[in-house]
Amino acid sequence: MLQQVLNGLAIGSVYAIFALGYTLVFSILGIINFAHGAVFTLGAYFTYTLLGGAFGFNGLLANGQLGLALPFVVALLVGSGLAGLVGVGIERLAFRPLRLRGADPLLTLVSSLGMAVLITNLIQYLVGAEIYNFPSDIYGTLPKAVNFGTAAAPVPVRTVQLVIIAVSAAILVVLTLAINYTRFGKALRAVAEDATTAGLLGINTDRFILLTFFLSGSLGGVAGTLIASSVSIAGPYFGIAFGLKGLAVIVLGGLGEIPGAVLGGLIIGLAEAFVPPQYSGYKDAVAFAILFAVLLVRPRGLLGRALIQKV
Repeated sequence: MLQQVLNGLAIGSVYAIFALGYTLVFSILGIINFAHGAVFTLGAYFTYTLLGGAFGFNGLLANGQLGLALPFVVALLVGSGLAGLVGVGIERLAFRPLRLRGADPLLTLVSSLGMAVLITNLIQYLVGAEIYNFPSDIYGTLPKAVNFGTAAAPVPVRTVQLVIIAVSAAILVVLTLAINYTRFGKALRAVAEDATTAGLLGINTDRFILLTFFLSGSLGGVAGTLIASSVSIAGPYFGIAFGLKGLAVIVLGGLGEIPGAVLGGLIIGLAEAFVPPQYSGYKDAVAFAILFAVLLVRPRGLLGRALIQKV
């Protein structure tokens, strides 16, 4: 039981971090960024490259290698920063031109989907479609697993799962404190509440939209790296399944609600962890079944609030 709970918390916390990237953009623009799954994939590739990983025999960068190997923490920070810059580029190319023209939100949604396809195919063109595994020693001298039981009745939990929980918890705490108790967070909430009024009050809304996309991309990059360090980078389409799962998480928790994204991620992660091994192929079905059941009772999600319209 303890082993399954910890596994569920590990995957659920990554779902939460990934879904927060969706939530931040939606809270500001009211639009789902479908390119977020591609940024998730890029974050894993960036960190793999910075760790000194070599590419396969396909793609433009076949057999290429960076020539240096950064420590995992540094590679994670730099890789997530690069993913954040990609998020900024997506905003400049796919969101801002349409936003300035007052285009229908559906067109922006399609534009972000086009960016996702472009990035995914660019990854495949550069490094091929091989599966890449992170080095086995990225956590240094830490043991491969920690025994939470006894010698007679061991309950081994992989160290990578514990690292994922710790990193995810730290990110969630820092992000929550920053949004609720800093000037940046207050300004961000003001832009999310009413961008026009926030602009009239002296807040540079365009800058905060850029910062939001950078933060969203960085969170996606961290999530991609954490998942890849636990399993592997399963090719350019690595982030598509997680992109769909992230959408389920934010809808389950409530669109635009940061606590809802965390709660939804943990619920889905724990539910998947308790799926029996012989039915592991139905984990996605279980997650979406929970989503449908909750929406029948609470159409706005677990923590979603009714939209207040002022006349």
